[in-house]
Amino acid sequence: MYAVVRLNTWDVAKRAAAADDVAEFDRIHAEQPGFIGSLVVDVGTGRNAIVNLWVSEEDATEALPVVGPAVGRLLQPLMAEPSQLIGTGEVIQGAELVHDPA
Repeated sequence: MYAVVRLNTWDVAKRAAAADDVAEFDRIHAEQPGFIGSLVVDVGTGRNAIVNLWVSEEDATEALPVVGPAVGRLLQPLMAEPSQLIGTGEVIQGAELVHDPA
């Protein structure tokens, strides 16, 4: 499994008003072969740490010609500053998600 980790800083008002654009981007992203899913963490002050998971580095790379323009069209106008790439690489450890119904 391969991960792409980014830090996005949003213009909170613009992002709140553009839920349809965010949903459209999520749909495009999810349609890419090899895309597993994303983990988004609210780290405060309009910032999200985002981990995108892919089956392989090749899948992530092959998706760039579709995902890149979608980011530019749908997400960049909502950002307070450019998205920051934190890093990419093979996932070497994971945790099983456990739901406690209590």
